[in-house]
Amino acid sequence: MLPFQFTYPFHSCRETASLSLSTVEKSEPRYINRELAWLEFNSRVLDQADDPNMRLLERAKFLAITGSNLDEFVMVRVGSLKLQSSGGGGRRDPAGLTATEQLLAVAMRCHRHITRQYTLLREEIQPALAERNITRVDLNECSDRIEAAARRHFQDDVVAVLSPQALHDRRFPMLPGLGIHLCVELKGVAELAPQNTRKIKRADDSDMGDSASKEKPEEFEPQFAVIPLGRTLPRIVPLPSDKSHGEKHGSNEPGARGGPGGGSHESGFNYVLLEDLVAHFVDEFFPGREVVQCKPFRITRNADVELREDGAGDLLGGMEEVLESRRLSDVVRLEMDASASDAIRNYLMESFYVDPDYVFQIDGPLDLTYLFGLHSIKGFDSLRDEAWPPQRSPAIDPSEPMFSSIASGDIMLMHPYESFDPVVRFIEEAATDPDVLAVKQILYRTSRDSPIVAALKRAAERGKYVTAIVELKARFDEARNIEWAREMEQSGVQVIYGIRGLKTHAKVCIIVRREPQGLVRYVHFGTGNYNEVTANLYGDVSILTKDETLGTDATMFFNAVTGASQPQPLQQLSIAPLTLRRTVLDMIRGETKRSKQGQKAEIIAKLNALVDTEVIDALYEASQAGVKIRLNVRGVCCLRPGIPGLSESIQVVSIVDRFLEHARVLFFRHGGDPAIFISSADWMPRNLDRRVELLVPVIDPAIRKRLRETLQLYFRDNQNAWQMQPDGTYTRITAGKKQKPFRVQETLYRNTVENIRQIQQSSRMVFEAHRPSG
Repeated sequence: MLPFQFTYPFHSCRETASLSLSTVEKSEPRYINRELAWLEFNSRVLDQADDPNMRLLERAKFLAITGSNLDEFVMVRVGSLKLQSSGGGGRRDPAGLTATEQLLAVAMRCHRHITRQYTLLREEIQPALAERNITRVDLNECSDRIEAAARRHFQDDVVAVLSPQALHDRRFPMLPGLGIHLCVELKGVAELAPQNTRKIKRADDSDMGDSASKEKPEEFEPQFAVIPLGRTLPRIVPLPSDKSHGEKHGSNEPGARGGPGGGSHESGFNYVLLEDLVAHFVDEFFPGREVVQCKPFRITRNADVELREDGAGDLLGGMEEVLESRRLSDVVRLEMDASASDAIRNYLMESFYVDPDYVFQIDGPLDLTYLFGLHSIKGFDSLRDEAWPPQRSPAIDPSEPMFSSIASGDIMLMHPYESFDPVVRFIEEAATDPDVLAVKQILYRTSRDSPIVAALKRAAERGKYVTAIVELKARFDEARNIEWAREMEQSGVQVIYGIRGLKTHAKVCIIVRREPQGLVRYVHFGTGNYNEVTANLYGDVSILTKDETLGTDATMFFNAVTGASQPQPLQQLSIAPLTLRRTVLDMIRGETKRSKQGQKAEIIAKLNALVDTEVIDALYEASQAGVKIRLNVRGVCCLRPGIPGLSESIQVVSIVDRFLEHARVLFFRHGGDPAIFISSADWMPRNLDRRVELLVPVIDPAIRKRLRETLQLYFRDNQNAWQMQPDGTYTRITAGKKQKPFRVQETLYRNTVENIRQIQQSSRMVFEAHRPSG
C-alpha cells in the first residue's frame, strides 16, 4: 500500500450516528455546519436551473454546474469526513456534530438533492430540449436510418479504442474516479466458471425427476466484465436527424431573459451518449456469450490526500506521489443506473467496499457535466444568454504602454465586465521592455495554455531576473503546476514551490523597472487567479499601482516568502497567517467600539465563504453593539443572521448568477473615513491560518468610491439574490409591487458599456488640428 492510501472500516454511517438530522436541526447552535451550508449553496445553484424565466441552455448549464460542484464536494469534503470518522470521529465541529453525524446528514441531503436534479432533468429540461430539436436518441426506439448511423460510428470509432475486461474473483482493474464505466453481466457457463462458482439452484429442482433435470441446462452464477469508457472518446455522439429541414425559432421564447434572442434557422441536433451507444451494441464485444445486462456506473475516490511535508525531502516528487495516491484512494461514492439488476448492484457494492449511504441509484444519465457540451453546440443562440463580452477599460490607452497608463494613476479593473487583457499585457510588456529588470509573481492556478507563463519564460530568456512562486499544492491543479514549474525552470525562471506547511494563495505580481528617477515598482494585486480563461467567468477585482509604499511592502512580502525569512513589519499590507486575522478583527472591533460610543458604525463584506468562528463571534459582538452589518457571501456561511440578541443587525445575501462571484472586498465606515480593502482571503480558518494571503488597502479615492458604490448594488438585487434565514436556509429575494427588477451583474455590465460609450463619444467631440511637419 502506498503511504498516501487510506482505508477505513466498512460500515454505514446511518448505523452509528447517534443524532438524527431532525435533532441536529432543532439544536440551534451558534454556527451553521459547514458541509450543510455548502449543500445549501449548491441548492441555490440548482434553483437557477429550475428557473423557467431563464433560457433553456442556460438552465442546462446550471444543472451541469450542480453536478460538477457535487463531485468535488464528495471527493474532498466527504472524503475528509470519512477519514475523520474512521479515526474515531468523536470531536465535534462548531455546530456540535461529529464526523459520523455529519456523514449521515450530508448523505440525506445529497440523496434529496440528486432526486431534485434528475426530476428536473427528466420532467422539464430534457423534454424542453427535445421540443427545440435537441434530442437525446433512444437507440431502442429510433429509426433504422439513425441506428445504422450509430452502428457505423460504433464500428469505425469506438470498437478499436475500448477494451472490455473480464472480472474474476471480484477483482476490478484500477478504475479512475469520476469516469463512466459499464458493468456487463454475462450469463454463466460451465467452461468459464471458476472453481468456486456454484450452480444456481432453481426452486422447482426438487420436484423434478432425473430425466426432467437433464432436459434443462445447468445455470451458473453470472459472470461480469467491465468496459472503462476512458476520456479520449467524446461523450456526446451526434446522430443524423430524420427531418430534412430544421425548424425556425423566433425571438419570442417564453420567459427568455437578457434581451431578444433573434430569429434564426436552427437545425435539429440528435445525439446519443457514449455509454448508451456502447451498451446498445455491447454484444459485439462478447461474441458467443449471452449478455444479460449492461449498465453504467461511476465511482468517486477520496481526494482528501495531502502531502506530509515533514517527510517530503523533494516537494516536486512528493506531489507526484500525492497524485498517484489520489488515483488509488478509497471509493467514497458509488453511482449506478437505477435499472441495474440486483446482481450488478450487489456486485459493485461488494467490490468497491462502499458505505451503503453513499450508493446512489440514478434514474438518468450519470455525470450531468455532459450538459456543458450541449450548452456549447453551434446554433440555438435563442436558447442561450445574450453575450456580454468584456469591455476595454477607459483608464487604459491601448496605444500606450501599460507602464504609462499606470503611471498616470492607480487603475482598477472589475472582471469580467472589464477585460483581463491589461493584466496579461502588463506581464507580456515587462518581458520585452528593456528597462524592466525583474519580475516577481505568485501563480496559484493558471490556464492550460497560459500566456502569462509564456511571458515569464520569455522574460527569463531575455536575461531578466524572474522569480515565480508556483503553488504545487493547489488542489486539482497540481499536475499542471508541476508541468509549468519544470518548463519555467528550463527557461531560467527561479521557481519557488511555495512554503512548507502553507499554501501560497496571494495574488500579486511585481515589476521592477529602471526609470529616470530611479527604480520603480509596478504592482498588480488581485482577488482572482492569473487565469485569462476563468477571468471571463469569475467576478474579481484587479488593482494596478505604482504606489511606493505598496510596492515596498509587496517586495518585502515576496522576498520573505522566497527567502523563508521572518517578514518585517509592513506599512500597508496585511499577511496571513501573520497579521491578516488581527487586522480584520481589529477593524470589526473598531466599529463595535465606535457604535458603543454613539457613532455611526457599518461593515460591508463581500466574500466567498464565512466559516471562522472567531470572526463570526466578533461580528455577533458588533451586532449586539448596534453595528449595521451587511454580508454578501456567495457560498458557505456558518454565521446565523437575524437572531434577536445575537445577530439581529446582520443581513446575509448570496448572489448566484451567470458569473461566479469571487471577489473579496471589505468596507468599514471607520469613523467617517472609510477603510476599504481587497483580498485573496475568505474568512475561513484555512485562509487566515494555513495559507499565505494578502489584505490590500485601497488608497486611490476614485477607486474607493467605485468599490463602495458597487458593494451597495449587491444588496439591491431582486432577481438572483437569496437572503439567509436564521436556520441556515435561504429565501429568494423578489421585486415588490412598486419595485423595478434589479439584477446587479447586468447593471454592472450595462454601466461598464455605457461608460465606454460616453468616453468614446466625448473623445470624438475634441477637435485636433493637423500641423505641418518639420
